[in-house]
Parts: sequence; structure tokens; C-alpha cells
Amino acid sequence: MHRPFLLAALAMTLSACATDPAPPAASHAPGHATGQPAAPQPTTLTGYFAANPLDGKTILGPPPAVDSPHGRADRAVFDETRALAGSDRWKAAIEDNDLWGGAAIRRFSCALGVDLNERETPAALRLLHRVELDVRTVGTPAKDAYARVRPLIGNDQPICVPREDWMRTNASYPSGHSMTAWAWALILTEAAPARADALLELGRESGESRVVCGVHFPSDVEAGRTLAAGMVARLHADRAFMADLAKLKREVAAARSAPKACKGA
Repeated sequence: MHRPFLLAALAMTLSACATDPAPPAASHAPGHATGQPAAPQPTTLTGYFAANPLDGKTILGPPPAVDSPHGRADRAVFDETRALAGSDRWKAAIEDNDLWGGAAIRRFSCALGVDLNERETPAALRLLHRVELDVRTVGTPAKDAYARVRPLIGNDQPICVPREDWMRTNASYPSGHSMTAWAWALILTEAAPARADALLELGRESGESRVVCGVHFPSDVEAGRTLAAGMVARLHADRAFMADLAKLKREVAAARSAPKACKGA
């Protein structure tokens, strides 16, 4: 994902499942810090895994060396995608960043063709947020082991979320947001196979949003998808997850359609 990714991103308008993006502050619940993947809103939820069942370091292998062709290409994509600041694609990336405040769920509702909300699909929202917590359990050890510095560190180039101190210590590889988006896309595809194309397209785009935002390299996103696929496969051996997945499927089957504002929903 080098120059072709950049050219596609520069030419791209919002995907068919995207709504008109709201201002960043409107897409977050009170107290939610925009762009903070390291700490969700206070929650009593826990992930499905009591302990990490996967060796992400072994599964992924190391990120590209800084001076390797792959590493230099990663850096070139960061530099060139700064030109997207303020564009529609940039605004969509801000929404994709918001895993707990509602904007990312709204985007997935559009792709799913079903309005995911607390009243009609509480079990679905609970499952998706528990999976995001599992992403931390599975992804953090590999992040810590490889300690890859994020692309925004050491420069003042624009990024789509506020620069915060945690970005210096929360490593870049693999991308946790990309893991979450791909895991959500895979799981929701099980509930609505007919919506697979739209869901998996959004799962891909949401990962690429981390590159558009300037907070991850392309190879971080690729690693996130790989580890997410392994995590979802492993979740299928968990009885609690499978019971909740059955509830999610029932809710999705019974829920009303996504808002008409969702193009193509």
C-alpha cells in the first residue's frame, strides 16, 4: 500500500455507506477524548479473554526496518497523505477514530443496513465493545515488544486527532483501531452475509483511516488486520462470545433499517 494507496485516497470521496460527517465534537459522548485509543470511556465491560490467548509477536513478525524499502515507503505515504488534511476523506477518518463515542458505530450501521443503537441492539453494541477491549489484550503485547514509534513523532505535520502525550509511548505496530474495525467487519458479516461487501469495504477503509489520520503507517494497518482475523477465529472457541454472537444475529435480524441518510444502506 504505497503510491497506489495515496492516489486512491486523494481521489476518493466518502464511500457509499458514509453519512455527511458531523463536526468532531458532535460525534463524541461527553467526556470522551477525541482520538484516544488507549483509554475508552469508563465502562464495567471486560473483554471475552481473561488472558491473551495469542502470541501476536510471533504471528506478525517485526515491522519494516526504518531504512528498508518497505520502511521508507511507509514514511513516504505518511508525508504525502498530509495533503488530505481538511478533505472529506479526512473527516471520515475522524469518524472512524471514534470507536466509543458513536461515530464509528454509525458508519458500521450504514454498511450493515441496520441501525445499531442501545434500544434495539444492546447485545450487539455490548459485543462490539467487548471485542474492542479484547483487541487491547491481544494487540498490546506485540505493540510493546516491537515498540515502533508512530509516524507523527518528531515532526509537526497535521494529524486528524489532537496530539497527546500518550502517542509517544503507545506504539504504532500493530494498529489497534485497524484490528477493531476488521474484527467488527468480520463479525457483522456473519450476522448479515448479504452485506459482506459493504462491511468488509468499511473495515478496510477504517484501517486506512489510521494512515489518513497520520497516526499509523500502512504496515501497522496490515498487521492489525492480520491479528484481528486470528483473534476473531480464536473468539469462536469462546462460549460466552458465541452466545453473544447468537444474540447479535437475532437483534440484527429484527432491527429496523439504518437511517435513510446512509447512502446505499
